[in-house]
Amino acid sequence: MNDIHSLRRERRLLALLGFVCLALVGGALYLQFVKHEDPCPLCIIQRYLFLLIALFAFVGAARKGWRGIALFETLIAVCAVAGIAGAAKHLYIQLNPGFSCGFDALQPVVDSLPPAHWLPSVFKVGGLCETVYPPILGILLPGWALIAFGLTFVAVATSLWRRRDRRRLHAI
Repeated sequence: MNDIHSLRRERRLLALLGFVCLALVGGALYLQFVKHEDPCPLCIIQRYLFLLIALFAFVGAARKGWRGIALFETLIAVCAVAGIAGAAKHLYIQLNPGFSCGFDALQPVVDSLPPAHWLPSVFKVGGLCETVYPPILGILLPGWALIAFGLTFVAVATSLWRRRDRRRLHAI
C-alpha cells in the first residue's frame, strides 16, 4: 500500500516538473515576444532541454511502474546535466564578454535543427550569447536557467537514489 502511495506521489511530482518546465519556456517566449529579448543559440538549446525534460516528465508520469519512471527520470537527469553545462557556459559568457563580430558559431547548428524550420519564431536564433538583458530579481536569465536545471537534477537524482536504497533494503 505504501508503495502505491509513493508511486502516485512520484507521478504527480513528475507531472508538476513537466508543467514547471513548460512555464519556464513560456516565460522565455514572453521575454522574447513582449520584452523583445532575442534568444541566442544557448537560449534556444536551453529551450530544447526544458521541453525534453517536460516531455520525459509527462511520459514518466504516465508509467504505471517504478522501472518506467526510473528510465524517464534518468533521461531527465541527463537533460538536466546538459542544461547545467549550457546555462553555466551562457552565464560565463555574459559575465566575461569578449569581442563579438556579430556572429555566434553555434547559430548555424541551432538554426539547422528541424524545429527551427517548423516553428522559426520560437526556435530560430535572434541574438548573441553575450547580450545581457536586465536581471530578474538580481539574477541574469542564464543564472535562472542554471538554478532550474540544478534543482531538476537534484530532485530526480535524489528520487532515483532513494528508490535504489529502498530496493537494496528490501533485497536483504
